Formats: sequence, structure tokens, C-alpha cells
Amino acid sequence: MDELITLEFDGGSRGNPGHAGIGIVLRAADGTPLVTLGRYIGRATNNVAEYQALIVGLQKALELGAKKLQIRGDSELIIKQMKGEYRVRHPELKPLHDEARQLISNFKEARLEHNLRHKNTLADKLANLAMDKKREVTEAEDDSPLDEPSPAPAAAGDRLECMCCGMVIEVRTPSSLRPHQLRPLTCQCGQKMTDGRP
Repeated sequence: MDELITLEFDGGSRGNPGHAGIGIVLRAADGTPLVTLGRYIGRATNNVAEYQALIVGLQKALELGAKKLQIRGDSELIIKQMKGEYRVRHPELKPLHDEARQLISNFKEARLEHNLRHKNTLADKLANLAMDKKREVTEAEDDSPLDEPSPAPAAAGDRLECMCCGMVIEVRTPSSLRPHQLRPLTCQCGQKMTDGRP
């Protein structure tokens, strides 16, 4: 397959180290997802999960027969280590780095680039869904589409209203969750709450 394939990868850990998961997306040149995979990997750190995601993504790209690969991840550390800009100091990461380098050598062409978190939402959602379910997932199995952007965090003083029953909630203390971990607030009647903005 001579087409340029894009690999998007993400790994996360709840507790660092804690329950960890990985997410990978392989896209055709036109952006169509060819492979979407989330996998629960047990207890690990964020960086180990990121490397595991990269390794699984490279393995899946080889299985597809890809020869040219554009690799995008939102971990600046992993991307810079793979490009040789940062040294790999942590002994737990060295064998993972070596394995990823060996896999990359199988491609005719491979480019690495740092992908900002908001452009890595599909891989991130797959990793989080795998952590939630503690198993492998291949698609979104919750009620939110994979490419739907994460909800914007509410600020103190924001008012959320249910368009169905009219219930209103005022935010006093904003959530401490990171934006990509947020889920839309659901009213007692089952409808999503909105702040009135489009």
C-alpha cells in the first residue's frame, strides 16, 4: 500500500501509575478511519501507555501493509524522544523506545509530529473508553460520537438549563477534571443540560 497512512495515538493513566489505556487511529490519505482501537493495558504510567499506544499503532499499520506513515501523538516527550531530540533516561521507557524504533525501521517512510490534544480526540476517546470498560474497544460504545468535541468546561457562575423540563443549575465550583475527561451534564429527566450558547 503506497498511500500515506496517518497514525494517531494516545495513552493515558488514571493515577499515574494507575489504570491505563491506549487509543490508536489509522487514517487513509483522505482522512477516513481504517482502524480504530482502544485497549485497556492494566496498571501503567502515562508515558508507558503512550509508548504502548505507539507500538500497537505501528504493528497495526504493518498489518495493513502500509509503507508510508505519518505518526501523530500529543505527548511531546514521546515524539521528541522518538525524533532523537530528547534522551530516554527512564529505564522503564528504554525497551519500549527501542521496540518502537525497530518497528519504524520497517517503513519506507515515517514522519513524526507533535499533535495538539484537541486534534487527537478520537484516539483519546478510545483510550478513555477502554479504561472505563477495562477491555478492548473498536468503536464508540457510549452515546457520544467519537469525533464529537469534548464539552467546554463550565466556569464559576455559569448557568446550565435543561431545555426539556426547565431545571437550572448554577456552577459554584468548576470541575477539576481535564477538559478531555468531561462529559455533558445530564438532567434528572435524562436530557443534556446546555448553557444556552450554540
